[in-house]
Amino acid sequence: MTEIYPQPSEAMAAARKKLAPVTHEAFTNFSARVFAEGALPVKTKQLIAVAAAHITQCPYCIRSHTKAALRSGASAAELMESIWVAAEMRAGGAFAHSVVALDTIAEVPGHDSH
Repeated sequence: MTEIYPQPSEAMAAARKKLAPVTHEAFTNFSARVFAEGALPVKTKQLIAVAAAHITQCPYCIRSHTKAALRSGASAAELMESIWVAAEMRAGGAFAHSVVALDTIAEVPGHDSH
């Protein structure tokens, strides 16, 4: 399979950290806190992250959070359900925003939305 995104590497990670060390540290600390056990279990947080990664279409996030979810005890079925939730939510946005088009159609003389 041909990759369209560069493979992450230690060199890239080091460059990102070197170019903005304070921000890199803040992000790393923030990420660790977000995914720590809390009101939601780690597994649930990782399943949410997998769904969000599919909505934002980040291949790096999809891969890393899928692995983290598996390490946290998620099953393949749970992962697939979280992806289906993401698909519904993304499609739901288009459906919900159709009211903007329908409203516009109603505003233009000579057109009827019914």
